[in-house]
Amino acid sequence: MDLNYSPEELAFRDEVRGWLRTNLPVDLRARRWRATRSCPRKSSCAGTRSGQEGLGGADWPQEWGGTDWNVVQRYIFEEECGFAATPMVVPFGVRMCAPVLLQFGTDAQKKRFLPRIYQGEDFWCQGYSEPGSGSDLASLKTRAVRQNGHYVVTGQKIWTTMAQHADWIFCLVRTDASGKRQDGISFLLIDMKTPGITVRPIVLLDGSKEVNEVFFDEVKVPAENLVHEEGKGWTVAKYLLGYERMGTGRIGASKRELAS
Repeated sequence: MDLNYSPEELAFRDEVRGWLRTNLPVDLRARRWRATRSCPRKSSCAGTRSGQEGLGGADWPQEWGGTDWNVVQRYIFEEECGFAATPMVVPFGVRMCAPVLLQFGTDAQKKRFLPRIYQGEDFWCQGYSEPGSGSDLASLKTRAVRQNGHYVVTGQKIWTTMAQHADWIFCLVRTDASGKRQDGISFLLIDMKTPGITVRPIVLLDGSKEVNEVFFDEVKVPAENLVHEEGKGWTVAKYLLGYERMGTGRIGASKRELAS
């Protein structure tokens, strides 16, 4: 089995390198992760520019602005972005929430959220972990009660990365506590400007405030913001985690840093 790139794939790699040299601003390259941590919206600059070229959501379907690249081409693009020291695109919107919406979302949800995610207009965060519910995520206690076309959400999330900057949070909530724990979880999209939401930073050892506690005090969420079916949020959560794990390798960036 030959694992080397084919001539066509090498040509594609050269094309990607040329595009990055032309389109990645030098100052943005120098800021890298520091810029992302201090103001994650800045990391969307390269993504927005690539969006104009159809690269912002490279693994999205073409009808939503993606490419027709195969798996190897997508890998080459990610690797070359790492080599070029592009700032890390914060993944919660384009690489986590968007795949969920493409798989499970209604047509209305796709039309509402995907274009804004693609263009970097909305910044997202992830509401999974809770105090006492980290690795045992199915034990989560944040509850959502359906009332008059809304879910009323009460509870707490913790270690919520970049919540202080977020416009929206995709959130696992408990809608049924009567049966198997995994069967009573639902997946909601919540506007962070909704009354009743409080974000409190957690100061890390280096003094940074990257992660947060998020409190929900009877927060009213429109029922149309439920993704998939009520009680089927565990299925959605596992699907999303598959995309989250795929983004942790950062092979190109690791090779660049080892070589420097």
